[in-house]
Amino acid sequence: MRKFATAVVAGGLFFGGMGVAVADASWRDLSVSTTGAVFTGEYRWEPQSRNHGGFHVRGRLSDDDHADGHNSYLRAKVAGYGWHHIKGAQKKTVIVDKVFFDGSALQTNNAEVQLCRDRGTLRPDNCSGIRNFRR
Repeated sequence: MRKFATAVVAGGLFFGGMGVAVADASWRDLSVSTTGAVFTGEYRWEPQSRNHGGFHVRGRLSDDDHADGHNSYLRAKVAGYGWHHIKGAQKKTVIVDKVFFDGSALQTNNAEVQLCRDRGTLRPDNCSGIRNFRR
């Protein structure tokens, strides 16, 4: 009887842990827009054992105003590191599938994302607000 109770408790902990891992790795909607650019996709926090436990973003980065002559970019940063840019293409949609992570940590716990329209060197870029994400 004692071995059976131990097996039941161990099984419950194992399957309960799996439920937490599955919930943590589920995709969530991520839509960001600014004048002339749209990103529609999703994100998830990778488990500690995969992709450095990073912040995974995938979706479509689109030029929303073909007549303006400007490009767009999605940028993200994690754990106080600098911004990483994913460049779009004028008058096109670019597929994004990127994991952002902190190489010195077992898992990334916070990330920031922003979408911008690149207006060249003479005029400032217009950007969406910064979106903050926590594990």
